[in-house]
Amino acid sequence: MAHDSQSHYRADSDAHAHSQAQTQEGNSTPPYQRYYVPTQSHWPIMGSLGLFVTVLGVVNIIHDHPYGYYIFIGGVCILIFMMFGWFSNVIHESQQGLYSPQLDRSFRWGMAWFIFSEVMFFGAFFGALFYARELAVPWLGGIGDKASTHMLWENFQATWPLLKNPDPNKYPDTLHAMHAWGIPALNTLILLSSGATVTWAHIALKNGKRTQLVIGLLATILLGATFLGFQAYEYHDAYTELNLKLSTGIYGTSFFMLTGFHGAHVTIGTIMLLVVWLRCLKGHFTPDHHFAFEAVAWYWHFVDVVWLMLFIFVYWL
Repeated sequence: MAHDSQSHYRADSDAHAHSQAQTQEGNSTPPYQRYYVPTQSHWPIMGSLGLFVTVLGVVNIIHDHPYGYYIFIGGVCILIFMMFGWFSNVIHESQQGLYSPQLDRSFRWGMAWFIFSEVMFFGAFFGALFYARELAVPWLGGIGDKASTHMLWENFQATWPLLKNPDPNKYPDTLHAMHAWGIPALNTLILLSSGATVTWAHIALKNGKRTQLVIGLLATILLGATFLGFQAYEYHDAYTELNLKLSTGIYGTSFFMLTGFHGAHVTIGTIMLLVVWLRCLKGHFTPDHHFAFEAVAWYWHFVDVVWLMLFIFVYWL
C-alpha cells in the first residue's frame, strides 16, 4: 500500500482485448476489473527508521543511559508521523474511487495474513514463557533427566514465578508476583467491553445508523485509552513498589515483554480507531464500502484475545 500522488493502473492486455471483442458482440461488461497499483512510497522506509530508533531507545533505557528515554520518544514520534501520513494517502486514494472490489479482496487477504503474522509473533513469546515455567525451571530444580542443580546457587527454589536471584546486589529480588484480581482484572473487563462497543458500532455502520456508529466507536477509543492509563500505572507500581523490572530475572523479562508488546499493539489500535472515527464523522463509509473499519475491528478483536491469554497465563496461573 504505497501511496504517493502519482499512480497508475495495470490491466492484463489479453483480458482487455477479450473485453473489446465481447463489447463488439453486444456485451458491454468487461470480464476484468481495474487494479490500482500505486507508485513507490517513502512511508515504509520511514516506518523502519522509526522502529529502529524506538528499539535503540529501549536498549539504552535497559542499560540505564540517561538519553535512552529521549531516543525512545523520538522513535515513537516518527512512527506516529508515519502512520498518519500513510493513512492520509490511503484515505485520499479511497475517496478518489481508485479501489476496485478486486483490490478490496486483496486488502482483506493482506490484513488476514498480517494478523496471522501477529499470532506467530505473540506465539513465540508465549512459547518462551511455557518453556521457562514448565520445562527449564523444573529441570533446574532437579526434576527429570536434564536436572542441573549443581550449576545453581544455594537455596534455589524451583517455583514459578522465579523471584529469588543468585546475587541480590546485582539482581535485586522482586517482592512478589503481580496480582490478577486488581488492575489486570479491571483491564480485562475494559478490553472485553471495548470489543462489544466496536461490534455495536460495526452493526450500526451496516444498518446506516450514524449516531450509534459514532458513539460506539468513540466509546471504544476511550476504553482503549483507559486501558493504557491503567497499564502505565501498573508499570509504575511494579517498578517502584515491587522492584519488578526487565533486569530482575526471567519472570520480569517475560512479564514486560509480553505485556509491553501487547500495550504497544493497543496503542497502535487506538490510533487506528481514532483515524477511523474521524472518517466516520466525515461520512467516508457506507454500509457496503467500509473495509478500513473492518480491518481495524479485526485488529482490535485480536488484541482482545491476546489480552485474555495474558491475563490467564501471565497474571492468573
